[in-house]
Amino acid sequence: MPPDVSVAFDGLEPPDVVRATARDAEAAGARSLWFAAHLFNREPIATAACALAATSRIKVALMALSPYTVHPVYAAMAAATLDEWFPGRVELCLGVGAPRDLEAAGVATPHPERTLRESLAIVRALLAGETVTHEGTQFHVQGRRLATGARTVPLILAASGPRMLALAGRAADGVLISAATSPEFIGWTLEQVSAGEQSGARRVRRIALVLVAMDVLPDRAHARLRRRLGFILRGGHHAPNLRLAGTTLDQAAVSDAYAQEDWARVDALVTDDVVRRHAASGTPVDVREALRKYRAIGLDEIVFSGVAGRTDLAAILDVAQGV
Repeated sequence: MPPDVSVAFDGLEPPDVVRATARDAEAAGARSLWFAAHLFNREPIATAACALAATSRIKVALMALSPYTVHPVYAAMAAATLDEWFPGRVELCLGVGAPRDLEAAGVATPHPERTLRESLAIVRALLAGETVTHEGTQFHVQGRRLATGARTVPLILAASGPRMLALAGRAADGVLISAATSPEFIGWTLEQVSAGEQSGARRVRRIALVLVAMDVLPDRAHARLRRRLGFILRGGHHAPNLRLAGTTLDQAAVSDAYAQEDWARVDALVTDDVVRRHAASGTPVDVREALRKYRAIGLDEIVFSGVAGRTDLAAILDVAQGV
């Protein structure tokens, strides 16, 4: 059975674009809309509420709220309140957050696995309607419960390292894999999730962000993704992703080119080969074949990221129906 397809927003989109795209995605049969919590961009909770109000069926996911910037109590409050207004249409994704965004805001991220483990436990208990007393290393909650009562909101963990992936398998309802990850790397991540599932006797939903660009001229499609891919792949934590894909990319050079705002150099470093290995890009035939590779890994949901506009989205969703 083909995986569900969904659409991601980066927080760069103005309100009229979000509303129109949300309606288009719903009409095309997309499963959900994912709203990123990138610092300094538009705030995802308010934006998700507006998208829910503009549609009637499609789900939304808050992606990925970081306990370093949003206390897990507040994350639970936000998800529960949205679900109270729009029952059954809300999912909550937690994650450490984008390292460079957090650094720019002066936010430290100590003990990420422990912090996310405690966060998942607190949020899950609150959403279950429990009165929570939690005395952890990172967080303390003293005998309080949500005013909304119990709400059925799936909990998803954004993860990439072995310990966080295993945690997703043990304690979350789903796992979200970052954009710009190759099929080979995603396959490896899902093996780590499975190990966590075995210890917890459960199966989580497997979800991945996939950068997508489509054009009758493949070079034009690839060009739309080069800088976004370079921005993501310059991070040192993507070294295993590059290695498993067999990708040649000088991460230090890409990082330096970004620091210098040398866009010509970024474009030269992020070659067509890099784009093809880490995105679904090219002609409709190329995109369909790339999506089949992601499907073959065993994903339950593919979240399209980087879509250029409403016309582009309609064409990509149409191609995805044949995968």
